[in-house]
Amino acid sequence: MQNHFHTWNQQRRRSAIARFFENCKKSKPGKKGYPRFRKEQTNGSVEYKTSGWRLSEDRRYITFSDGFQAGTFKLWGTRDLHFYQLKQFKRIRVVRRADGYYCQFCIDQDRIEKRQPTNKTVGLDVGLNYFLTDSDGNQVENPRHLRKSEKSLKRLQRRFSKTKKGSQNRVKFRNKLARKHLKVNRQRKDFAVKLARCVVMSNDIVAYEDLKVRNMVKNHHLAKSIHEAAWMQFRQWVEYFGKVFGVATVAVPPHNTSQNCSNCGQVVKKSLSTRTHSCNKCGMVLDRDHNAARNILEIGLRTVGHTGTLTSVDENDLYLGDANPPSKPTRGSRKPKKATS
Repeated sequence: MQNHFHTWNQQRRRSAIARFFENCKKSKPGKKGYPRFRKEQTNGSVEYKTSGWRLSEDRRYITFSDGFQAGTFKLWGTRDLHFYQLKQFKRIRVVRRADGYYCQFCIDQDRIEKRQPTNKTVGLDVGLNYFLTDSDGNQVENPRHLRKSEKSLKRLQRRFSKTKKGSQNRVKFRNKLARKHLKVNRQRKDFAVKLARCVVMSNDIVAYEDLKVRNMVKNHHLAKSIHEAAWMQFRQWVEYFGKVFGVATVAVPPHNTSQNCSNCGQVVKKSLSTRTHSCNKCGMVLDRDHNAARNILEIGLRTVGHTGTLTSVDENDLYLGDANPPSKPTRGSRKPKKATS
């Protein structure tokens, strides 16, 4: 077999074993994830570096010149490869998905796009009833892609479980089931990308909670809904577009953002089932998630500061302007603002 395939498999094995020993050093609870044997058909990708493949002059065809003799394939996609020189292509990866084969190009290119400042700031509170509630009171419905597809997924899963192992019928239903899961995954990603881009383009500062999803899914009554919401995927795209468009993205601690009153700072204890925030000190009454989003924005503004130029860089360099970042204020009660209806 060709050397590229051997090298790629060796790199995957080494990285898997390295992750296992790293988890052991971190005293990670539970199973440490020792690498398991995988069948040949489960290896869904192979990676090439700068050799073993060749692009045509018009960038519409790719030819693999390794020992597999795969030949030439036509490329279909939305990106025009003419904008990049051949030396910018650092490596490619051929990926097998449920609906076909895809070629991923790793290109050495800094993506920086300009946008007009909006002089707006926003705090985001994610949830299950509503996927997103911002500090202005706007809410985004939870799309629940998996829940809407559960009926057809269950039907395909039943048909698949009744097939005989090793039969062509089993292969057929396995592919159908995989394509359905792939569709749900793409719907979830498309929703996260479009919403994250819209949020970043509309604001100069975006603050959100630094949630520990691994701890939250320990509640088995909510674990499925939390995984379906894919908050971390949305956060990753917000941070990515923040770097692309030069927008400051701030992750704030989630402690007591729902309990503290965003108007006066009074602690108002409430259970998860209580969806309305009602302060007995200043009289503020508003939605629980809206109150949390306002608190998140205030903490985010204290983190970033108010002077200098705001941009999206490393987490430790969010504050620009003065030589030293402002000290963190105490958690004492704030002066009540005028209550709004």
